[in-house]
Amino acid sequence: MAAVAGLSLKVRQLSTSAARPVSKLVKPPIQVYGLEGRYATALYSAATKQKKLDQVEKELGRVWTLLKDPKLSSVVMNPHTKSAVKQKAVNDALAKEKMSPITVNLMNLLAENGRLRYTPDIVTAFGKIMSAYRGEVLCTVTTAQPLDDANLTELKSALSGFLAKGEVLKLETKTDPSILGGMIVNIGEKYVDMSTRSKIQKLTRIMRETV
Repeated sequence: MAAVAGLSLKVRQLSTSAARPVSKLVKPPIQVYGLEGRYATALYSAATKQKKLDQVEKELGRVWTLLKDPKLSSVVMNPHTKSAVKQKAVNDALAKEKMSPITVNLMNLLAENGRLRYTPDIVTAFGKIMSAYRGEVLCTVTTAQPLDDANLTELKSALSGFLAKGEVLKLETKTDPSILGGMIVNIGEKYVDMSTRSKIQKLTRIMRETV
């Protein structure tokens, strides 16, 4: 019950109308779990009601950049610094950036509760929600060597076959020489390992089983 009450408080503090109950929470297109998911969901609801989703998304990226600054980080990320001092440091930094009250309220809440260290996770969680909101399907492809333009075009065409109507592919490519060859594909909730390393491991297991 305490956890539910705490979440209710977060939603009210992030929303412009404290009178609205949790039942009025605007549900995100996907559910993100964990503490960062709860904050990101409350933030999405508040930003949706004020029609500031894109603005808040950009501001969150800027916030995380600010918190990486050594001078500010030494204050707000220090567990021995009082929450009131952290709040003032964060407010001073955000005031210079002229950020929206929604973003300022979120950071104040995190500072007050000693949870500023969760900022990058919250930014990531909110990014996932926004990708789903835009109909983007996140896909990560790992290869041993960088793909040339021809292979990249062919790959995008093949991956498009996994998409439903209205969905947009958001592709990220990575290189990992340890997979030796082939590729590893993560698209949505699907995972396909077509790496040479994986094939060698399977062959090794088969050979051991036959001995």
